[in-house]
Amino acid sequence: MTFDTSVVFGNPVAHPCDLLALLVREGAVAKGKLADARLSDLDAALGGLVRKVAGEEDFTGKDGQQLALHTHGKAGPARILVIGLGKSRDADKSMDGLRIAASRAVKAARAAGAKTLALAWPAGESAAGDFRAREVQALAEGASLGAYRFDKYLREKKPLKLSKLQLLVAKGPALPALTVLSAAAAQGQAVADAVCLARDLVNEPAGKVTPRALAAEAKRAGAVYGFSVEVLGRAQIKKLGMSLFLGVSQGSAEEPQLVKMSWSPAKSVSAEAVALVGKAVTFDSGGLSIKSASGMEDMKTDMAGAAAVISAMALVARLKPPFPVHAYFGACENMPSGAAYKPGDVIVGKSGISVEILNTDAEGRLVLADVLAWAVEGKPAAVVDLATLTGAIMVALGPWTTGLFSNDDALAEELLSSARAAGESAWRMPLPPEMEELIKSPIADLKNTGGRYGGSINAALFLQHFIQPSGKSAGESPAPAKIPWAHLDIAGPSSIDRERGYTPRGGTGAGVRLLAEWLRRRASAH
Repeated sequence: MTFDTSVVFGNPVAHPCDLLALLVREGAVAKGKLADARLSDLDAALGGLVRKVAGEEDFTGKDGQQLALHTHGKAGPARILVIGLGKSRDADKSMDGLRIAASRAVKAARAAGAKTLALAWPAGESAAGDFRAREVQALAEGASLGAYRFDKYLREKKPLKLSKLQLLVAKGPALPALTVLSAAAAQGQAVADAVCLARDLVNEPAGKVTPRALAAEAKRAGAVYGFSVEVLGRAQIKKLGMSLFLGVSQGSAEEPQLVKMSWSPAKSVSAEAVALVGKAVTFDSGGLSIKSASGMEDMKTDMAGAAAVISAMALVARLKPPFPVHAYFGACENMPSGAAYKPGDVIVGKSGISVEILNTDAEGRLVLADVLAWAVEGKPAAVVDLATLTGAIMVALGPWTTGLFSNDDALAEELLSSARAAGESAWRMPLPPEMEELIKSPIADLKNTGGRYGGSINAALFLQHFIQPSGKSAGESPAPAKIPWAHLDIAGPSSIDRERGYTPRGGTGAGVRLLAEWLRRRASAH
């Protein structure tokens, strides 16, 4: 974003700025009385105007309520926007409430043409210093996320004039040092920047973000943020035995790209790496099992998993975990042509598992199968993949929630807890072994669809076969050591059709904040 974010000590009423956003809890105004001391101070400076206007507009501080005032030179800010936070909630929901309120403040600053914005939130609610730092990070995140617009191709733009955001805090005995709060704000800004990078990649047309362009973006990010990038072309992919990946890509004129991004600390506490894998189908027509015209409209977003892992890697060097982190994706298009793979084909992938192709529109799991098989060769401590894999997950969970599948309860809980803290919605889904029979083929080890019912579960069960380090399918004897694995189906939240809080229409950057929080917690635990 174009504005600088800082943390300063200050009195909101006297602080000079173009716009002051004052966040208040429900009940700040009740029965004509001002329960929030900051509102009382402001009301005194403005000669009773706050009480008068709040009464006229029935403002009490409910979630989403806003009260706009001009100070006419009677206070430090030129304008004031009082934003309701609603009732006090648990810590994670409270943080997300702050993100949403900060995004509303920035949108109001855009509409007002404000160049300086100060933001003050309820004082004295949090005694713990760590909690206050989390609040600062959440506010910085929400402000930057709310400022995002993808207007690259619009002739008429509404530029953001805002150059400075100041988070106002009152000094207190439990308040962390200003350096700690400033670091929290910088972290929030960095996380938001990474999310916006993913949004940009998802929003770009598929004609711009081709497999080669996506690989080039990974290289650019590596050069900027400090991680290494290896890019392999068709001949090298073939040498690795990734026939499933190549099968999906063979109907397109675009060359597939296999990408590995790596970051390692100077001194590793643990040699066991974490592996991230993203789906990177840069355009999905469905192949010969072609989608409808309307079904293809948003298929430029089918690489949102790869966008998330590229963006997460941009944060890894800043987080500096004491273990290596590797991220992988196989980028290609799924197109119909005389060279395209066909329903009825049987393909043997890198793992040695044969797959009967029943539907060429179930292509993401085929690419992921080979990339997962490559990712587990180094026997990582955990593998997390993100993919816009199934429409079925949206039938189950709606358009805004990620479906989480995992073979490891501890890893699943780590990710769910991280999602809550990061403000992302996720729900754990089952992996019932009795449903394995739905993806068995009479002529191959597996088939790539399991019928109409439980589509997201069938897809996850399919992927589970490719995370064994020996390359054998799950359940074979002797059983290889289990690698903790989680699959995040982000088909719903990766792109949305209307604005929600700090999330704009279009690409959302789903999964980036979740991964960042998970890696931060994992690093802290070492």
